[in-house]
Amino acid sequence: MLTPVVRTLLLTNVGFFFLKLAGIDLIHFFGLYSLLSPAFAPHQFVTYMFLHADFGHIFSNMLGLFFFGPMLEQVWGSKRFTIFYFITGVGAGLLFSGINYFEASQLRDAVVAFQSHPTPESLELFLSDRGLLSQGDNFLKVFEENPADPSYVRGAVQLVNQYYEQQLAVPLVGASGAIFGILMAFGLLFPNTELMLLFPPIPIKAKYLVTFYGAYELYSMYRAQAGDNVAHLAHIGGMLFAFILVKYWGKQRNNFY
Repeated sequence: MLTPVVRTLLLTNVGFFFLKLAGIDLIHFFGLYSLLSPAFAPHQFVTYMFLHADFGHIFSNMLGLFFFGPMLEQVWGSKRFTIFYFITGVGAGLLFSGINYFEASQLRDAVVAFQSHPTPESLELFLSDRGLLSQGDNFLKVFEENPADPSYVRGAVQLVNQYYEQQLAVPLVGASGAIFGILMAFGLLFPNTELMLLFPPIPIKAKYLVTFYGAYELYSMYRAQAGDNVAHLAHIGGMLFAFILVKYWGKQRNNFY
């Protein structure tokens, strides 16, 4: 049975998704951009949770909310569940943004260093460090043949600047941080509850499912390939904040759920 807050969250997320399908550009204003991006605004730490990139994205998140959210809301009550949802979602965004700021700052420094010394060797190093050597191979070969040609020097600088701007232009969207937080809380509160997986259709205890998801996200984060648009760090952030919050609330009462 759907509980009040879960129902409201489902309707809100689906409503925003239909606005996106109608052609209304919400991501530019409400997606969570890098702290170094001119498009960043503080409200995005909340609004990004209600936007989704495609049908598969929103379907998987809302499915998790539908299955695991109501039991948590029944146990905690609507107010505490709402607090939990937003803390884990915002917390996931904060962790993601903090790590992203560190990485984007390093990238910015590398761009500045290249601009001060734009040679074929430094371009090769820049591309190689980011797994982009194959993509810029054609230009690099021509640049190596014409290292002093001003047009190729400008082209190299433009190529590097373009890559930096592209990294800042990709916002974080989705309720995944909060959903993974809900999954973590469910595993902590109901560790021995048996759940039936869809693929493969086998039963598994909640505590094992949560452990598997956490391990998988850590593994995926460290072996992420270029083009992987899944924010594994946000998922981990949601689970981390959920773990801290559930343990903290557990200390506030003699008998936890």
